[in-house]
Amino acid sequence: MKVQYTNRLAQENSPYLLQHAHNPVDWYPWGEEALQKAKDENKVILVSIGYAACHWCHVMERESFENEEIAKIMNEFFVCIKVDREERPDIDRIYMDAVQLMTGSGGWPLNCFAMPDGKPFFGGTYFRPNDWVRVLQGIQNAWLSEKDKVEKVADQISEGVRSNELIEVRSELKQFNINDVKSGYANWQKDFDKVEGGNNRAPKFPLPGSLQFLLRYYHACKDRSALDHVVLTLDKMAAGGIYDQIGGGFARYSVDAIWKVPHFEKMLYDNAQLVSLYAEAYSLTKIPEYKRVIEETLAFVDRELSLPNGGFYSSLDADSEGVEGKFYVWEKSEIEGVLNEDADWFCEYFGITEKANWEEGNILMISADKKELAAKLGITTEQFDEKIKKASNQLLLKREERIRPGLDDKALTSWNALMIKGYVDAYKALGKQEYLERAEKAMGFIETNLVKGEGHLHRNYKDGVSKINAFLDDYSFTIESYIALYQASFKEDYLIKADGLMKEVMSHFSDEKSGMFFYTSDEDPELIARKMELMDNVIPSSNSSMAKSLFLLGTYLEEEAYIERSKQMLANVYERMLKVPSYHFNWGQLFFNLANSTYELVVVGDLAIGEKQKLESLFLPNVLISGSLTESDLPLLKNRYVPKQTTFYLCKNRTCKIPVTSVEELLKQLQEEFKNK
Repeated sequence: MKVQYTNRLAQENSPYLLQHAHNPVDWYPWGEEALQKAKDENKVILVSIGYAACHWCHVMERESFENEEIAKIMNEFFVCIKVDREERPDIDRIYMDAVQLMTGSGGWPLNCFAMPDGKPFFGGTYFRPNDWVRVLQGIQNAWLSEKDKVEKVADQISEGVRSNELIEVRSELKQFNINDVKSGYANWQKDFDKVEGGNNRAPKFPLPGSLQFLLRYYHACKDRSALDHVVLTLDKMAAGGIYDQIGGGFARYSVDAIWKVPHFEKMLYDNAQLVSLYAEAYSLTKIPEYKRVIEETLAFVDRELSLPNGGFYSSLDADSEGVEGKFYVWEKSEIEGVLNEDADWFCEYFGITEKANWEEGNILMISADKKELAAKLGITTEQFDEKIKKASNQLLLKREERIRPGLDDKALTSWNALMIKGYVDAYKALGKQEYLERAEKAMGFIETNLVKGEGHLHRNYKDGVSKINAFLDDYSFTIESYIALYQASFKEDYLIKADGLMKEVMSHFSDEKSGMFFYTSDEDPELIARKMELMDNVIPSSNSSMAKSLFLLGTYLEEEAYIERSKQMLANVYERMLKVPSYHFNWGQLFFNLANSTYELVVVGDLAIGEKQKLESLFLPNVLISGSLTESDLPLLKNRYVPKQTTFYLCKNRTCKIPVTSVEELLKQLQEEFKNK
């Protein structure tokens, strides 16, 4: 295909950057060439940040970045840099912080103007074409006529970016107490949507980690309202348009308050964490719908987000043929053409109407009671489920004939690690061996393609190329997934590899003053600020992930220094967590381990794996399982193997109860422990 324009992004392999490679804008990737050009020519830098599945990024590209007249202004006055936020979250975090300080809000596309040295002084998100031209002209005029003012603003904003995550070090470590978190939960409760689940607002994001916190809150505090809110939210999401009722998997969020109209992009990190969440909820409640959601979501990941060599792609676009959601919605006549005599009940169940329930077509959303509809058809609910499955498969085949949404086919280490943990959690909950095997295959992909030298990770992979140094979340989530794989398989090599990555993090990411960790390695080129991730959001913060892993590894390896550092990290954010647990939920999960006294459960013997599976299918968040099929030198397992016998040891604070030889006896011990608390 002939193209009129080609810029430097054509040499990149990020799908997002390649989308802009033939804009008339003279885009540069982030790097020394662009930064030096800005200094040499004394030009303002435009840092424009987005990602491949971003709907409004596509809109701004069509309206402004493909417009030759607008591109002329951009090329003449600015050094224009395009950044894929998923490949370079370190850059995104700095300029997002700057825009939030300036405007009070943020999002993507993110467009930020900076001094030639990279200090930001003005920014925003999506701009309409006429507004964008006015902004470009206004920035250039200010640069020419009021440079002193611009420099002063840039210094102030940069200082704000550097200081907005300063951590206060707690020199005295107080005892963590379960009762401390109750007032924060009471305040959070006021924000619950009691009808539709989730938070009482639109748009609605799933925030799976926050719901996992609530499961632990219920377990520790015996407060039924926390579990009820989780169940309501998971039920509503599973029935809603945010869930792909035909093909499985979740969209990123719903634009409304009833989970109906999704922002149709499907992200690997959302689906990974939601599988873990539904797996934990299924372990606790045994609600059959949760099992269906897990299986269908993993089938979607396997079908549409899996690399041939074992890794996972990043996302599917919201748009196809330039229209958001077109791939996923249906006309009633299409359903009738595929399902024939089964169309009427199917349309009733999923709320499909002649007029269509959304502007681009019908969004499938469970809209009728299954039991009532099954009774009307004269069949059981089990038979109704089979009919749904058959009809959905027919429509899935029909949907495959459509033009597909764009695929972001890069693999990111951190997101792959989250998906590995999702598969492991599904294996624990459902006992399906193929899920564990898929997780191990994906870890093999990371080890083959993203480990560079001993204990050193890269962040990105595409078409055989991996070139960006890993960030803290790449390390922290990979460490978590190694620990999860050990817990599921009892292969001690996974713990050794986790510890190797932990030592790499200690060497290159540590802030020795606070005990926390920087997001970037000391081996990376310096930016205007070296940030720390503290608050948990759609993805948990890398510091909370590190703190959890330090506690787990410290327990498994009897590394007291790891456990003490974990406690120090939690102490540093403790007051913040108690005030706003909804955005410190991953810290909260660590809090429950430390405040609720974690039990160590050792299972050793020839049949240890099978016996362990009977236990891990239960919801036991404060029980840390380890084990072996043979003799082991791991501190928790040493001298505990008895030939031709499976033995269970339940321990707490380095004191163990009498060993038992059956799951039933062990469960009695656990029940007695929980009853006495």
